[in-house]
Amino acid sequence: MERYDQLYRLFDEFDTGQLRAYQDFVDLFPPVDSRVALEHWQNASEELADGKDEIREAFPATGETLADIAATATREQAFTALDLLTKYDRAVNALVLDVDETLRSAGRTDNEIPRDTLHLLTEFHETGMPIVVCTGQTLENVKGFLIQGLGNELVHSGDVSVVYEAGTGVFTPGHGGDTKQLLYEDLDPEIQAVFDAVRSRVLSAAPEDLRRGCHLQGNEFNVTLKPNFETGSPRAREVIDDALIYMLDLLGDAVLEEVAEDAENAGAWARAYYAAQDPEIRTVLEQAGATVDTDPEAVPEAVAAVFDRIDVAYYEADAAEIGSLELNKVAGVEAAVDVLGIDDPFCVVMGDSKSDLRVMEWVAENEYGLAAAPEHASRDVLEHVMNTDELVFDPGDATDVLATIYALNRLARLES
Repeated sequence: MERYDQLYRLFDEFDTGQLRAYQDFVDLFPPVDSRVALEHWQNASEELADGKDEIREAFPATGETLADIAATATREQAFTALDLLTKYDRAVNALVLDVDETLRSAGRTDNEIPRDTLHLLTEFHETGMPIVVCTGQTLENVKGFLIQGLGNELVHSGDVSVVYEAGTGVFTPGHGGDTKQLLYEDLDPEIQAVFDAVRSRVLSAAPEDLRRGCHLQGNEFNVTLKPNFETGSPRAREVIDDALIYMLDLLGDAVLEEVAEDAENAGAWARAYYAAQDPEIRTVLEQAGATVDTDPEAVPEAVAAVFDRIDVAYYEADAAEIGSLELNKVAGVEAAVDVLGIDDPFCVVMGDSKSDLRVMEWVAENEYGLAAAPEHASRDVLEHVMNTDELVFDPGDATDVLATIYALNRLARLES
């Protein structure tokens, strides 16, 4: 019997919705010190076991796999998984996951990774699936919530890697000398000097209102200003817009010092250059009346050569950041894949921002896997995802795509 026919029969003849409800209850609400709750949990466990047994009996050759799919994925997720398997003819062998506004959403999940998402990640881990967490956050922040949510044993299992600060470093516990890789140490001294100069002045030289309204994130290399107000709020948007303009000027000064160029307003070159590169930056400058008449083509070659290697990122009402274009998330993921020993990667990349888009494009160009994004992701990210496999999920519901991938990997076991 073909996989399609088996799936059709599975969801047509069995109450898979009730089976998933029992599975969720058993997995996410373990028995507590209450007789009534314990009885309820035991009853759900028994009903779950009976439901899976019925499927096993109905499908003698494939029942175990189909029962697993029925208890995890919806009908839509299962058939989407089958479509992906038909298209690519292989299972996913690594997860590459952004955190903020992807695994968790400030607007929908109280800025915590939902329990069902965490549980499904542990299920993937049990199958031996490597997990690469790819984020702009600091290593200590990521380690903290990963250990809290997934447990110390899983995080230090050797199958989990953290690409932090958007690719400046990679942390893969259990791999000896490769456990922590400081990728920024390989940059040219000239670039490192620019970052040192910006970091040393970014708060001390800032206007008082800006200094009171934001703080410097504790990065190892990137220079990131975050608002002292609720992310997404009008006040946060205002201060981050101001921070972006200020950091452009500061970067211009630092680059000119390094290449020994003179200019009355070094920031004008930086504003002109990055406005031409990024529509979001251009919009912020226009709305603030901070655009310049300088032609980006007039930026001296030596200055432009340094700008070409430095990324200025704007995250509306969230952060303004200066990073290295040579140390983006792609470089971090490549290093993580290497240390994890994934020789022929076929990943699912989940993210929402342009830094995640670079990984998605790298995956697409090399036929390394799939891309997925929340519906509130940036326009370019959504365009890429819709033009590939249309794996778009609701804010805070990364489990939707993860369940699809889980079903895909189970279906890959079955003969077509």
